[in-house]
Amino acid sequence: MTLSIAVAVKVVPKPEEVTLDEETMTIDREDADSQLDPAAKNAVELALQLKDAAAEAGEDAEVIAVSMGPPFFEEHLQDVVAMGADDAILLSDRAFAGADTYPTSRVLAAGVRKLGDVDLVLCGEESSDSSTGQVPPGIAEWLDAAQVMAVSEAEIEDGSLHAVRTKAGGEETVRVPLPAVASVEYGVNDPRFPDFKRKRWAENEWELTVYDAGDLDLPESELGLDGSYTEVADLEAIEGPDRLGEWVEGDPETQADEIASVIAQEL
Repeated sequence: MTLSIAVAVKVVPKPEEVTLDEETMTIDREDADSQLDPAAKNAVELALQLKDAAAEAGEDAEVIAVSMGPPFFEEHLQDVVAMGADDAILLSDRAFAGADTYPTSRVLAAGVRKLGDVDLVLCGEESSDSSTGQVPPGIAEWLDAAQVMAVSEAEIEDGSLHAVRTKAGGEETVRVPLPAVASVEYGVNDPRFPDFKRKRWAENEWELTVYDAGDLDLPESELGLDGSYTEVADLEAIEGPDRLGEWVEGDPETQADEIASVIAQEL
């Protein structure tokens, strides 16, 4: 029996290029370069580690990435395939635009269902562009699956997920039955680089499967901005304080005395 792992992968705008659409109060992605969300890459790496562990035990496993977004996300899914994922699907429809975490988790869960019997769904703990952490438990609810959040380590044993969560002052080890959904803590591993030959194959031969709202049998009126329960009411730019700089010259002893004097005046 093949262990089937799905990874929910988010593509986010680079932080330094983020702009907001003041009319819709949503992120404007059109003019920003995009990248795989860092926490999502950690989730991909953990999925591949579980696949490698299964292979070492003489068992079959597959990793399939699932992402929701516009067509240009394909290039980023090619990177995930080049890292070692067996396949990827893209959930793309104008009806998905502007979604908050509620319809987003619903669409991703529907995408996972299209894959058939999935044992484990991995997600990044939270994305760098919204940082809500609400989508992973939302997917679990839609799939009626067990859930473990903020996982730092994991292994599959006897039909269960054994996961380690980092807690203040220590670690917590939990076990939940499969199928399950787990979010992966940001920075807990070093995502592998895409394989060059596999990258070429992904770009030239691999074909991405794309599903729209109709394919997922989801009503458009309950998706995207229209199906969202939260909205941004206002945007306000926050000006940071002026930073006052001053050169301190002289030999090291003179500089140290001057710096100590300035600090003493501020205390």
